[in-house]
Amino acid sequence: MKILLAILFSFAVGVAAANPDAVEFRVQIHGVANGRQTITIDSSHVVHVDYSYADRGRGDHVVARWTLDAHGIPLTYEATGNDYWKAPFTEKFQLRDGKANWKSTSESGEKVLAAAAFYLPAYPPPEIQAVLARALLQAPDHRLALLPEGEARLETGTSLEVTNARGKNTLTQYRIFGLNFMPTPVWLDQYGATAGVASDWLTTISSDYVSAVGSMSAAQDIALREWHRELTTSMLHQPRGPLLIQHARLFDPRDLTVTRDMSVLIIGERIVKVTSDADMVVPTDVEILDANGRFLMPGMWDCHQHFDEVIGIFDMIAGVTSARDMANENIPLMARVARFDSGTELGPRVSRAGIIEGVGPLAGPTDVRVETPQQAIAAVDWYADHGYVQVKMYSSLDPKLVPIVAARAHELGLRVSGHVPAFTNARQFVLDGADEIQHLNFIVLNFLYPKAQDTRSKDRYTMLAEGAHEFQPSNPRVDEFIRFLRDHHTVLDPTIGLFEELFAGDLGKVAPGLQPVVPRFPAQIQRTLKSSSLPVPIGHETAYRETFPALLKLLKALYDAGVTIVPGTDSFAGYNLHRELELYAQAGIAPAEVLRMATLTPALVMGVNKDRGVIAAGKLADMVLVDGDPSRNISDIRHIYRTFKGGKIIDPAALELRLGFSPQ
Repeated sequence: MKILLAILFSFAVGVAAANPDAVEFRVQIHGVANGRQTITIDSSHVVHVDYSYADRGRGDHVVARWTLDAHGIPLTYEATGNDYWKAPFTEKFQLRDGKANWKSTSESGEKVLAAAAFYLPAYPPPEIQAVLARALLQAPDHRLALLPEGEARLETGTSLEVTNARGKNTLTQYRIFGLNFMPTPVWLDQYGATAGVASDWLTTISSDYVSAVGSMSAAQDIALREWHRELTTSMLHQPRGPLLIQHARLFDPRDLTVTRDMSVLIIGERIVKVTSDADMVVPTDVEILDANGRFLMPGMWDCHQHFDEVIGIFDMIAGVTSARDMANENIPLMARVARFDSGTELGPRVSRAGIIEGVGPLAGPTDVRVETPQQAIAAVDWYADHGYVQVKMYSSLDPKLVPIVAARAHELGLRVSGHVPAFTNARQFVLDGADEIQHLNFIVLNFLYPKAQDTRSKDRYTMLAEGAHEFQPSNPRVDEFIRFLRDHHTVLDPTIGLFEELFAGDLGKVAPGLQPVVPRFPAQIQRTLKSSSLPVPIGHETAYRETFPALLKLLKALYDAGVTIVPGTDSFAGYNLHRELELYAQAGIAPAEVLRMATLTPALVMGVNKDRGVIAAGKLADMVLVDGDPSRNISDIRHIYRTFKGGKIIDPAALELRLGFSPQ
């Protein structure tokens, strides 16, 4: 095997070699193995890769092959397979006589090259990142132009000494800049072969180095924490003394009023006085921020996130100062939230909801899986002991355990929510103790029960498409169930933006919520943010087309009936919250009411309204200064001028520039 690893590196730098053996990689989501990547080289020196993983009935499958020149630059690339949502794709690239041509399901183009350029596939297996790292190691200044656009550069990071069945080896972390908003880590062994490619969510690790994945992740975390620390130090402004915001138009979500010519005085992390400009006594040694008539509102909430490496940054850009994590790797999450709170990483105040899942082939990627009442109670106890404020039951949980989880959680003062588990319905979920339901589709699936009872896979979306248009608010069953939810004080976290992307987006195009901002993203990142629309089965075009409008009508009916709604994204942070709010207004909810739903309502639901949700004396100084008036035109919420968290100030435009955006 050691010879084969050397062959992989030798081939990458153009030494002709071949070996019939395969190099195997394990794919993990949050540490749970659920896929593989296999690499072989044939007698013609063509690299073949078969990559796939399964995630609750979803997951990529890429079958690719490529050839490289003597400097590790792709000469050819071909791939077929399906994307995460099982939509099929094809892709082909060729570089000949200095001219590059590429075509895939989502894009096509050609370019005459004056210098070396590395084609980054639209549908790559993880191994491509390692191929790029090896090419960058050979390139002048460790930089290469990328195709279709962009540039990548490489930095060498830490090394690890590891021991496996064949003895000692040195693994080196290389960090690629230009593929994402933050550096992309790739691990190569001392022979230059791929040891692993890892992120917060998805890890592809060589079978030879599975035992070292913990050490590799720890080393990555150290490097990324330092990146975050430097970014935070340079981007977060801490006033030296009191801060006075003058000449603002102040929005109060309690009565939906907007008052002109207002001042807000902040000392430390709290607001100490809110009054008119004329009545404000200006302290000595105060830092003054002139709002110039801008709209000042409480910081917003995103009530459905799964924090990873950059979500906190985009929350700060978008004016999200409070958030709720709705399932994650618990130990890394707690460490990340601690960094948010200490000011060493940009991010909001986070309320944590711990996932409790069942077992089975479609169980979610978590190690908190329970089968017995004793295990379920122990899981609730662990979350309560570690400062979680909510539990989230997931799709594979045995319905018989729902009332046991709910009772124990309520006994310990935790909120209860979740996906409606398979083989039950939303009504029973609420009767068994759920305070809240995640995702609007589970409301519709309630009417399709028992036909739509197995909600563990993507069928919970396809079944929704086949039935949503039949259940309009005028349907007596719908009206009765909406009143049931209201009477039981059930909170809904609808994530309506997700369903726009699934049912109203276009395959291969940018998702609707990101269209206003993606053209300013770095070039390679733009390519990764194509819509995740569901492929439409032949003969079901009308039903799929009618799904999203039906969901908007249902959302408005729920709101009109008095069901409490809290906004969340469960997708790209920050900008998609803006889209979530736009969709509420599109459904017919007044913009000022939408702003209340994004500020005061979640603070009340989560029981933190003593400190958050309103700009008033004694509250935390979590605020947003906006160009425009989102209480009249909700889309103005996209124009965040400043974000304040605990009195500290962030300039979103400057932060975007640091992440490689083009200027507005």
